[in-house]
Amino acid sequence: MKIALTKKLATAMDIKPSIIKEEVNPLFTWTANWTNVWDNRRTEDMLVLVNNATRFTVAVYQVKKKNLKNIREIINDAISNTLLAMNFNEEVVAEYMEMSGGIEFVQNNSRQAASWVTKAGLECCHYVGNEYDGSEKVLNDTVGCFSNRLIVGCRVKSEDSFYPYRLMRDELKKITGKEIYKYKAFELEITLDLHIYKAIRKIIVPANIKLAKFHKVLQSVFDWKGYHLYDFTAFDKDTNELTKRIVPFEDDLEYDNNAILMGNSTLNEILSEQNYIIYTYDMGDNWEHEIKLIKVIEDYDKESPYLLEAEGQSPPEDVGGVTGFIEFRNIMMNPKSPEYENMKQWVGYWSIELKDWQKRPGVIWS
Repeated sequence: MKIALTKKLATAMDIKPSIIKEEVNPLFTWTANWTNVWDNRRTEDMLVLVNNATRFTVAVYQVKKKNLKNIREIINDAISNTLLAMNFNEEVVAEYMEMSGGIEFVQNNSRQAASWVTKAGLECCHYVGNEYDGSEKVLNDTVGCFSNRLIVGCRVKSEDSFYPYRLMRDELKKITGKEIYKYKAFELEITLDLHIYKAIRKIIVPANIKLAKFHKVLQSVFDWKGYHLYDFTAFDKDTNELTKRIVPFEDDLEYDNNAILMGNSTLNEILSEQNYIIYTYDMGDNWEHEIKLIKVIEDYDKESPYLLEAEGQSPPEDVGGVTGFIEFRNIMMNPKSPEYENMKQWVGYWSIELKDWQKRPGVIWS
């Protein structure tokens, strides 16, 4: 595997990389840069790599200068983990890594590749800025997943645009001859009971999806904005007794000594055919989404998370819980109400019924 280093990264590593003399399949070559995420810091803290054939991005946050001595291990793990995080077949990922061979550092002599890795770095910085508060104790080597779902190539011709993860998927299928997707998945039914009707979403997600990621999927399909706190609670299906409460932040533990910190917990660890879980969003409005496991798919061969069906519009943020929503909806259904214009202006693009595009089955971007 050839890793073409930018001048800044090569200088930081204190090496003089060789020049590529032979022609190499670009699928096995990456351009790497080292950049800083936060404007108020002078030290670089993120390693970014872009595949030269597919523009597939791999990014690791945080990578300090002291970590560069282990850069080969960091790069190998990050590439593998990012491919796996896109739900690519473990066998395919292992075969690609084996075909790539050991890492060889070379000079970057492509302005285009340098431009790609710079752009990917900016995208990943945006993601990190939204996800983290600047803590010094963060290690995430799958940051690039966010960038891989952004379309590229639009500035030339629309027909030349593509999604990096899809191109990487297609190229890996070509070289390995294996199916790209093969993993355990859950078909779920999520119900938000609004008393006057139920907002229901049926989706497919990887069984091993991290709860932090699953939270974002739920935010997307119910059109929440992520303004408020949330938690997951698991219940015994037969007795309805609470068996586990999982919270995302350490501060949440102060209010419940029996709660469990989310960390890297997965959906597979808390949901089974013997129980159901509640996802509560906004502890003030108290939106309780009941999540039931409909089917376990042992060898799912498609992309996910995936929306199967959507029924019933979800409320707008900060409407005042179920009671407030019912009152709000009655106003919105009566243009003659004296409060109608103010409510219409407040709610923006919200509509009483789901629009066709909101009900259309498809991959969930989150």
